[in-house]
Amino acid sequence: MDRRAFGLGAMATLSLSACASANPRILTYNGPEVTSLVINKGSRKLYLLHNDKILKEYRVDLGFAPNGTKAKRGDGRTPEGSYLIDRHNPNSRYHLSLGISYPNSEDVAKAKAMGVDPGGDIFIHGQPNRRKERKRAKKTSDWTAGCIAVKNDEIEEIYSMVNRGTLITLRP
Repeated sequence: MDRRAFGLGAMATLSLSACASANPRILTYNGPEVTSLVINKGSRKLYLLHNDKILKEYRVDLGFAPNGTKAKRGDGRTPEGSYLIDRHNPNSRYHLSLGISYPNSEDVAKAKAMGVDPGGDIFIHGQPNRRKERKRAKKTSDWTAGCIAVKNDEIEEIYSMVNRGTLITLRP
């Protein structure tokens, strides 16, 4: 992957058009296939890539204790490592969500060795649907329990562009 592309923030034009659907709005995507996602936790960026070309980038919020990788349930950390997008959830507690296959076998083994539960239910999602949670999220950066949050219009794009089975790499 060309690191300069990350630095320059090169983006491709996307062909997005709205479907006739109820809230939440599900879009149709007709552009290049998203072959992978990369999250750089330190810069709070999510990149959608087609091979080594950045299609789109987003600013993200992370877990409330973002430094380091997730080790156990409730630690507020966002995992680091390679996983897959394993599900689309249109009925999320947040405005749409994409499931991440955390924990993998390595995460489970590490947690077991420490005698803790590795946790789970890590998603890329939009803003909370509940008003009280939405107000809190607006006041605080890195407000999730370990997930990756974007704006609602952004999760609509991401949701339409990313297929189940797509590789996601979360970097420190």
